Amino acid sequence: MKKMKWFVMIATLLIVVGCANEEPSTEEQTQSDQTMTASNEIDEQVEEGHRIVSTTVAATEIFDALEIDLIGIPTSYKDLPERYDGVQEVGNPMNPDMELVKSLQPTDVMSVTTLQTDLEDIFDAVDLPATFLNFQSVDDMLSEIQFIGERFNREEEATELISTIHDQFQVIEEKAQDNEKQTVLILMGVPGSYLVATEHSYIGDLVKRAGGVNIVEGEDVEYLASNTEYLQQANPDIILRAAHGMPDEVVEMFDEEFATNDIWKHFKAVQDERVYDLEEELFPTTGNLAVIEAMDVLYDMLYPE
Repeated sequence: MKKMKWFVMIATLLIVVGCANEEPSTEEQTQSDQTMTASNEIDEQVEEGHRIVSTTVAATEIFDALEIDLIGIPTSYKDLPERYDGVQEVGNPMNPDMELVKSLQPTDVMSVTTLQTDLEDIFDAVDLPATFLNFQSVDDMLSEIQFIGERFNREEEATELISTIHDQFQVIEEKAQDNEKQTVLILMGVPGSYLVATEHSYIGDLVKRAGGVNIVEGEDVEYLASNTEYLQQANPDIILRAAHGMPDEVVEMFDEEFATNDIWKHFKAVQDERVYDLEEELFPTTGNLAVIEAMDVLYDMLYPE
C-alpha cells in the first residue's frame, strides 16, 4: 500500500484593550480591580522574563489551564479562554503575522511540531525564539504540559492537570477491558481527499486507549493513502470519519463517496449503520484539552448501551 504522511492544522486569534477616566461605581471598581490584578500578573511574568505568544488554540488552552498569561494569541473561529480577552491576536497558526509578533517583543513564541517544517525557518529569519510543542499523541501532550509547567513556574498546576487526565483515562481504559474488542477504520478527510489514520495518529491513539483495534497496524506513519478494496477485506466493525479544514464540505464529500462508490455498501460497519462523523473540535489532528470529553464520546461509539 502506498504510504503517505499528512499533517493538517487549523488556526487561532486575538487583541484590543480599553479603560475609563471617570470616578467608578462599585461594579466598575470591581471590574477595574480585576483588570489591575490581571495586569499585575502579566507584569510579574514580564519581570520574571516571560513574554509569551501562543500561536495555536491547543497551546493557548493549556496556558490558560496552567494560569499563565500571554501577550499574544492566535486568531481563530473557536472560542478562546476568557483569560485572554483583549490580548493581541497574531493571526492564523499556519501563517502568523511575523511583524506583529516581533513588535510584541516576546521571549517565547509557541507553535506545534506539525507546523515546524513550514514555520521554523521563517521564525529564524526574523530572529523570533520559537518553541514547537509536540501534541501528536496523548503521552506527547502530557509531556509538553509538564515542560510548560517547569519552564514557566507552574509545576504544581501542571502536575495536577496531568494527574486529572491520567485518572480519567484510567477509568475509561478499565471499562474498555470488559468489552469485546471492536475493529475500527479511521478516515481522515480534508477538502478534496481523505486518508486512512493509523494507530500512530492522534485519533488512532484515542481509539487504542478506548479499547478499539485499528484495522491498520504495523505501520510507522500516521496516515496512509486509501485503498478501499484492502479496507473492505479488513471489514471493520466501525468506521470513524474525521472532517478537517472545512468540516461541512468534507462531510458532504464523505457522504457522496459512500453513496456513489458501490464498494462501501459491502462494509460490515455500513450494513450495521455504525459509521460515525467525529466533531472537529473534539477530534482534531493533534491533542488538546478536550481529550477526556473526546474519549467519553468515542467510548459510547465503540460500546453503545
